[in-house]
Amino acid sequence: MQTLLLCACFCVLVLVLPAPYCGAPTAIPGAQKTALEPQHDDGDVKLATGYLERHYNLNNEALMGRGKRSLESSFTSELQDMQMFFGLNATGVLDPETLGVMRVPRCGVPDVEDYSLDQGTRWRKSVITYNIGQYTRDLPRSTVDSLINSALSVWAQASGLTFVRLHTQTADIMVEFVTREHGDLFPFDGPRGTLAHAFGPGIGMGGDTHFDDDEHWTAGGKGFNLYLVAAHEFGHALGLKHSRNPESLMYPTYHHSRQVSLLSIEDVTNINTLYGPSISLPQHFSGYAWSPQYNPWLSGALFPQRMQNKCSPDLSFDAVSVLGDGTFFFRERYLWIKHNEHAGIKEGPITNFMPKIETNIDAAFWVPRRSTAYLIHESMFWTVKGSRVRGKPRALSHFGFPVWVQDVDAAVHIAKTSRTLFFIHDIYWSYNENRRVMDNGYPKFISEDFPGLNTTINAAIHKEGFIFFFVDAEVYKYDFTQRQVVGVEKANTWLGC
Repeated sequence: MQTLLLCACFCVLVLVLPAPYCGAPTAIPGAQKTALEPQHDDGDVKLATGYLERHYNLNNEALMGRGKRSLESSFTSELQDMQMFFGLNATGVLDPETLGVMRVPRCGVPDVEDYSLDQGTRWRKSVITYNIGQYTRDLPRSTVDSLINSALSVWAQASGLTFVRLHTQTADIMVEFVTREHGDLFPFDGPRGTLAHAFGPGIGMGGDTHFDDDEHWTAGGKGFNLYLVAAHEFGHALGLKHSRNPESLMYPTYHHSRQVSLLSIEDVTNINTLYGPSISLPQHFSGYAWSPQYNPWLSGALFPQRMQNKCSPDLSFDAVSVLGDGTFFFRERYLWIKHNEHAGIKEGPITNFMPKIETNIDAAFWVPRRSTAYLIHESMFWTVKGSRVRGKPRALSHFGFPVWVQDVDAAVHIAKTSRTLFFIHDIYWSYNENRRVMDNGYPKFISEDFPGLNTTINAAIHKEGFIFFFVDAEVYKYDFTQRQVVGVEKANTWLGC
């Protein structure tokens, strides 16, 4: 039976498995000392032997009866393969640099290229299901859900694949956090060492992805970042092998510091070879398609920020705006999206939804008749039209502001009057969207035209005939015709809290 071995940190290899190949390390007899150099102690020998058995097909037990010379020759040959894979001097000698690589936590799948009879293993469909069975003890379940979702989206963005979560044991990819012996013949080894492994596409255990719960899983830079490891392992679950390129996500060893774009050109080329290129990339949030198959996470960020507490009583927003069928809530570089008709909140770093925007958003507004949103950061703004961010950011002076205006606190469009109001400290402007010029007589004082609002406004949105002003953790419901505040609520209630 062919299966794909998962990796400790990032690997999945297709292997013919007549028997477990991840046996306990066994020290090579004294005859190896010539190849290993006399200065190495038994611990180094044991480490090297186990490493080569797991990742380079060294069959120590089968060679035991063939004599000392066969053992040494095989060890040297496999050690050279390992050194060549990692770009080391292929001396066949267990030097400190080689031992250093062997000690780096990694994926549990072999690195050798002759591990499979079928070099094109893939799923024969474009919609792949997944489920999370056992959770880790290190992170809240909601955080694990989001990180796994995000890791799958790395591949969805680059290919023609869609991932749908099921809550049954029949899902294509079963995600489990387990320890030691866990029923698949490939036991984990405790803290560090092998981090995770995954099986390649296929029936039964095909696609299943296991994480060693003896590791310390995190959503940040400490411990082992679940997003990075999961993205690597799901590459294996889709049929990809290990790469020799250190810039590739499919490189076997763990690195928490990665480039901004998680996938290298090699990774994208390889996934496209198996499943074809993405045909929906320009529409990745068109209409914000809130179907069960929708997955808004993209791979623009290094890894998702730690999930923010949307129900915190002190929650406030920098900007709030309708965009298409959703309401977008911006805070620093984080974003929540609430569909206007359906339950559920999508959230994550802004770059995961809009890769071009790598800053916080200070103000935002939506002009429905143009199906266009404007997102403002300091003295610049982006245009979001149709399905994506259009062009480069432009200067705020485009709206007719004097040169001394270098930022905006809040903005809101009133469709009935075709006016957009810009709030800056204690004054505001009125912009005529029909003529695309500022109205005469502005700026004016906010306190004069909006009695009851005597403070800086953080965000604003127009809904159901009212303007809702977000001020710190509170929201003021303002009746413009009566010129008074008619209600006050907490900002977090807008996220369902």
